[in-house]
Amino acid sequence: MKNLGLFCLLLTCIGLGSCKNNQSEKIIEAKEAKELVSEQCYKAVYEKDTLDLKINTFKDGEITGDMVMAIANMPKKVGEIVGEFKGDTLFASYTFIQGTDKEKTFKNPMAFLKRGNELILGNGQIQITLGASHFVKGEPIDFERVKYKFSEVDCIEK
Repeated sequence: MKNLGLFCLLLTCIGLGSCKNNQSEKIIEAKEAKELVSEQCYKAVYEKDTLDLKINTFKDGEITGDMVMAIANMPKKVGEIVGEFKGDTLFASYTFIQGTDKEKTFKNPMAFLKRGNELILGNGQIQITLGASHFVKGEPIDFERVKYKFSEVDCIEK
């Protein structure tokens, strides 16, 4: 009876070990799929406001990046962008911290229209559903009456 229990324990360990190897293979495949295609940097200046944006485009179409928003008379916002292009518009989620409070994070939807070498940050109606903010479905995003138009700049490593 004791040997049967040890045998079952041995089989369970072998089974769990093979599952773990399969997970490692999946992680390696996921990393290979995230091949970086391009890296672009942008800057928008409006009056005393400066926004810096770095966008990484991956082979699978995913967009990631970093954005720093230094807006006059407000704490600096520093965060990450994650999204994807739908046509000529980048729909992204901006997760950021504001000022020196590193524990409280905020998350806002953003839409950037790509026109030539320029990205235009659109204005749209946002609603909150179950604590998550998103653009109101069916409401247009305005890319004409805007403050922030990003121009392509050279990327500088920090």
